[in-house]
Amino acid sequence: MTQATQADVRPNVRVVLFGLMIAMMLAMLDNMIVSTALPRITFEFGDAGHFTWIVTAYILGTTVSTPIWGKLGDLYGRKTVFLTSVVVFLVGSALCGMAGSAMFGGVDKGMIELIAFRAVQGLGAGGLMVGVMAIIGDLVPPRERGRYQGMIAGIMAIAMVAGPLVGGFITDNLSWRWAFYVNLPLGGIALIVLITTMHLPKYRTEHRIDWLGAGLLSVGITAAVLITTWGGNEYDWVSPQIFGLAALALVTLVAFGLVERRAPEPILPLGLFANRNFALISVIGFLLGFAMFGAMNFLPLYQQTVQGASATNSGLLLLPLMFGMLVVSLVIGRAITKNGKYRAYPIVGGVVMAGGMALLSMLDLNTSKLTSSLYMVVLGVGMGFLMQTSMLIAQNSVEQKDLGAASGAATFFRSIGGSFGVSLFGAIFAHRLADSAAGKALSGGEGEMDLEKLKDLSAQVREVVLGGLADAISHVFLWAVLFTVVIPVLAWFIKEIPLRTANEAPPQATPEEEAEVALGKAPVA
Repeated sequence: MTQATQADVRPNVRVVLFGLMIAMMLAMLDNMIVSTALPRITFEFGDAGHFTWIVTAYILGTTVSTPIWGKLGDLYGRKTVFLTSVVVFLVGSALCGMAGSAMFGGVDKGMIELIAFRAVQGLGAGGLMVGVMAIIGDLVPPRERGRYQGMIAGIMAIAMVAGPLVGGFITDNLSWRWAFYVNLPLGGIALIVLITTMHLPKYRTEHRIDWLGAGLLSVGITAAVLITTWGGNEYDWVSPQIFGLAALALVTLVAFGLVERRAPEPILPLGLFANRNFALISVIGFLLGFAMFGAMNFLPLYQQTVQGASATNSGLLLLPLMFGMLVVSLVIGRAITKNGKYRAYPIVGGVVMAGGMALLSMLDLNTSKLTSSLYMVVLGVGMGFLMQTSMLIAQNSVEQKDLGAASGAATFFRSIGGSFGVSLFGAIFAHRLADSAAGKALSGGEGEMDLEKLKDLSAQVREVVLGGLADAISHVFLWAVLFTVVIPVLAWFIKEIPLRTANEAPPQATPEEEAEVALGKAPVA
């Protein structure tokens, strides 16, 4: 068993939080900055066929490593493991910036090198995201945790807007390599602050790393992510490659479940899912990621095509969404700290988020920027109710020794949901657009859409094409409503367990509740 002894020194949480916020900013900003630089990278390396792997490799690294970093933090202590993940991320960033240089053999192999180094960077990023949440869980009791996690949610909102702006500036005024080098000074500051100020509980552990479980989980997740990445793009959904990946994912994940049942220190303790709140919030996190990341990818597309915004300005047009999310996250965090109640927030958040998706499904060719901004505020408010409340409920449902595994699982389900959402909504969008006049006018061959053709169309034809694009995008948001309406239904069954005022074990089930579980009448709460 893992035992923890609290350190006598009470850390300055605000100073530590500054370092943690920088680390979270690194993980959130990176993908958005790099997305802006992708056209310049593709032009230099001349390998357009593999440029999507620059993003896919990072997603794979992040998704695969998240639960593993969380469990390692439980075993070895979170400070050492978290600082290691920061170093891995910074090394990956430096290597990405040097890809295709003379040091590694020149431009000819640049794309392959960049893809490999992005995977390394993603491995570190997985530790950054889960580590921040778990460390806050170590430093702050659940009753006070909402306030600090609300600040982290605010950083996430700022990063989603700042990413395209910073990426656009770097791409226009510096080399694309600075999209990666910019991480180094920020990461250095975070390391110095955290090394000198962060004092966490000391852990004495008798550990045996579950390497077999980690390997099976990595293979299964990789296969699942590749299905969502390649399906409908590189390969048909009914192709042998996709069926093969599906079989591999199924076999390895079933094997993972069997291994975890017997492992002394499982990477993902399956017993956590016997807890009703944890199981519900895991599904809610999956649906939240599915709807949020999947549908939100289409807002910049709508703004840049139908509303005529530039790539950089589309980041500014997302400000209403981020403002709604930021304000509500901060207010809800303080409210939870004050009264200790949280059950109502995911219910309200699910309803408001579904309403925001429904409003966005009304976007068309004539929707003004003011109207679309108001729709985004509603969506942002719903997200603000859900983002950090879901993590707080997951952490409050488990013992302190499983905090890292719980944080990793919550982050993992949200991430994998986002990956599936991007794939499914992309397929819905492409199918809706394919047979329309817009799809035929923008066809670039091999089923791809070439937006550059918009410039060459006459005003009359261009209006028809933009109308078709708006229709396909609004159709995506309509489908997103179907997933978001499930969130408040599931949240209704969350049990209001009092937030602990110290980092101690959560309340145990009463004998009556244990009897109900044994009889199959109710899950453990």
